[in-house]
Amino acid sequence: MKKKIFSGVQPTGNLHLGNYIGAIKNFVSLQNDKNNECVYCVVDLHAITVKQDPKILKNNIRETTAAFLASGLDSKKSIIFNQSMVSAHSEGSWILSCVARMGWLNRMTQFKEKAGKDKEKASVGLYIYPILMAADILLYDSTHVPVGEDQKQHLELSRDIAQKFNLEFNEPDFFIAPEPLIQKNFARIMSLKDGSKKMSKSDPSDLSRINLNDSKDEIINKIKKAKTDTQPLPDDEKNLRERPEAENLLGIYSSLNNQSFKDTINEFSGKNFSEFKNNLSELIVEKISPISNEINKLLKDNSFIDGVLREGAEKASKITTRKINEMKKIIGF
Repeated sequence: MKKKIFSGVQPTGNLHLGNYIGAIKNFVSLQNDKNNECVYCVVDLHAITVKQDPKILKNNIRETTAAFLASGLDSKKSIIFNQSMVSAHSEGSWILSCVARMGWLNRMTQFKEKAGKDKEKASVGLYIYPILMAADILLYDSTHVPVGEDQKQHLELSRDIAQKFNLEFNEPDFFIAPEPLIQKNFARIMSLKDGSKKMSKSDPSDLSRINLNDSKDEIINKIKKAKTDTQPLPDDEKNLRERPEAENLLGIYSSLNNQSFKDTINEFSGKNFSEFKNNLSELIVEKISPISNEINKLLKDNSFIDGVLREGAEKASKITTRKINEMKKIIGF
C-alpha cells in the first residue's frame, strides 16, 4: 500500500533555512518516493488564530507557495493548495470539535506557550486549532504525517479524535489513525546567534537566521558572524554536548551535504572555525541561492502561483468533499 502523506506550513513569510532543512527538504524527498501520495497545504486558516494584516497574509500565502515550488515540490506529483480554498477543512473541523473533549485540549502544551500568561486574551481559534489540524489530516485518509517533536502531541490528538469518532458511530475503519514521520536528524535548526534557541523569523535579529531569499553576500556575512567558541572542531560527537553553536553549524552542513554527522566531524576535525565557515558558506550559497532566485522569479508571476493553488484546491476538494459527505451520512445529516 502507498503511504498517504499530509503536511502543512503556515504562511508567516520569510521562510528560512530551519524551515527548509526541518520540513521542506523532507517534503521533497517524500514526494519523490513513488510509494507516497503527498498533500502539502499552506495552512492559512491556522495563520489567522493571531491577528494578520490581510495584504501581508495574501503575499505570505504566495511566498510560501513559491518556496515550496522553488525547493522542488511539483504540483504534478503532489497536491499543493491553500487551506481556505477548501471548505471541507472548516466543516470537518466543526464536526470533529463535537467529538473532541475539553480535557484533551487542556493538555495541549503549545496553547499555553503561545498564549503566554494572559490566556484570557487569546483567540478561541488558537485554543481549538489542533482540532482543525486533525480535520486537515483525517479528511485525506492520511497514513503518515511528517511532524516535529513540538507537533507530536497534536498528532496524538488527531489519533484520539479518529478513534473516538469510529467508536461512537460504530464505524471502526472510517478514519485512519495516522502515524508520525519524525525526522531523526537535523529536525531542529537553531539560531545562528544562540544555539539554545530554535531558528525563527520572530527573532528580532536578522543575523540569527538564513532566509530562503537571502543574497549570496548576506549568507556569507551571516555565517561569518555566526556565534562559535574558541575551541577547534572536535573529533567526536560526544565533545559537542556543551557546544550547541558548533553542533548546529555542523548539523546544517551535514544536512545540506546529505552526509552523516560523523562524516562531517571526520572531515573538519581539528580545523578552526574560519576554515569550516568558509566551506559552510559555499555550501549554503550552492544549495540556497538557486532556491532564492527561483522564489524571486515566481513572485513576479502571481497568476502562475494562484493557478497552482487553484488547481491543487480543486484536487483537494474532490477528496475532502467525498469524505465530508460520508461523515454526514454516518452522523445522520
